[in-house]
Amino acid sequence: MAIERAVAQDAGEILTLQRAAYVAEAQLYGDPYIPPLVESLEQLRKTVETAVVLKALDGGRIVGSVRGRLSGTTCLVGRLVVAPDRQGQGVGTALLRALHEAVPEAEAFDLFTGHLSEGNLRLYRRLGYRETHRERMDDHLTLIYLRRQPDRSPPPR
Repeated sequence: MAIERAVAQDAGEILTLQRAAYVAEAQLYGDPYIPPLVESLEQLRKTVETAVVLKALDGGRIVGSVRGRLSGTTCLVGRLVVAPDRQGQGVGTALLRALHEAVPEAEAFDLFTGHLSEGNLRLYRRLGYRETHRERMDDHLTLIYLRRQPDRSPPPR
């Protein structure tokens, strides 16, 4: 598997992958209109051109993607997606680690997920993300916000 920067021509395949990956989330929360499922091709193409969007490739197939956008000194992480048939095989972990390396100037990485998304929460915590707060959106959804701060301490002498 290789991880590379996505280009505008990848937007269609990433959008298809994103929709496949987020169907389970939509079912979990009983909401077919979550933003990843209603994002347009043009919106995604613009994001690829203006943010750091990484893709995981297995042969010629895109099997995962993640995006990050620097806001001040914080990288806002979004839309970590992995093909349903590749989930649980380290693709998400590799993508997040690659994003951390692709934005070395970030002093923190922020993301959020729904309270029922236990697999996502396990992954994020394993990679050093810690919960900062929760926001109740409605009866069926509470967002959990997490932050990862890279270790910037000097190496021991």
